[in-house]
Amino acid sequence: MRRHRVPLTGILFASPFIVGFLALYLYPIVASAFYSFTEFNLFQSPVWVGFENYEKLFGNSRFIAALANTLVFSMVGVPLTLFIGILGAHVLNFPIQGQPLYRALVYLPSIIPVVVGAYLFRWLLNQHYGFVNYFLGLLNLPQPSWLEEPNWARAAVILMTVWTVGATMIIYLAALKDVPMDLYEAAQIDGAGWWRKFWSITWPTISPITLFQVIVILISYMQLFAEPYLLAQERLNEPSYGPGDSLVTMGTYLFQNAFVFLRMGRASAMAWILFLMTMIVTVIVIASSKKWVHNDAN
Repeated sequence: MRRHRVPLTGILFASPFIVGFLALYLYPIVASAFYSFTEFNLFQSPVWVGFENYEKLFGNSRFIAALANTLVFSMVGVPLTLFIGILGAHVLNFPIQGQPLYRALVYLPSIIPVVVGAYLFRWLLNQHYGFVNYFLGLLNLPQPSWLEEPNWARAAVILMTVWTVGATMIIYLAALKDVPMDLYEAAQIDGAGWWRKFWSITWPTISPITLFQVIVILISYMQLFAEPYLLAQERLNEPSYGPGDSLVTMGTYLFQNAFVFLRMGRASAMAWILFLMTMIVTVIVIASSKKWVHNDAN
């Protein structure tokens, strides 16, 4: 009798997680897969339409724009974030007075709510009274219409996302602490320059951390929502896609289809397309890591 109580006791202790997983994760995943093949608006029963939602999406110019923008933001934002993160981590690693303060200031934007950051950037990048164009004018540089021209609007999104690069810097900073100092000393004796030290010593050591960073940052860019949505917003509760659909992403267009137009079936189809895109790109990154990630087994 006692033997049967042990598994039951374990199940009872695990029941909060099991119930939460089934109700908040597994059921929504299965339901969204079903709804992606239906026409559903929350107020009427779903009607099975097969692959019609997917066909309509790939025949929709705005969806194609959302797909293209998401890929552009990912291809530009991920390497830029990694580059600034590694460079900033090296700067923050210098033994100078006030080092903890500088590290805290760099990390500070990462804990500022994204809504606050978005409206701050809307003010800074305003064409008429923004500080960015004001300082560009002082330097006799062009003063672009940041949120009114497609390419500059995309650049504004990149600027806002890179603004929170402090979290990436802190992770790299921790990784730099694991680099053996005796290897640097040996390289110094051999006359190695800074680039040789970085490529032969620093990079192999931090490459596993870089793999983690690439995957995390890539997923965040593929799901980009708040930054372009808030920068494109002109009037409350009215969908906006930015100049020339430059600020529409998979995340924003999915949200608008689901909660503005109540096209739950089409939004579910978009969610699965985004999931498959993210999974495929992540698998490619992991597969390629065998060539550039160094570990004790290599």
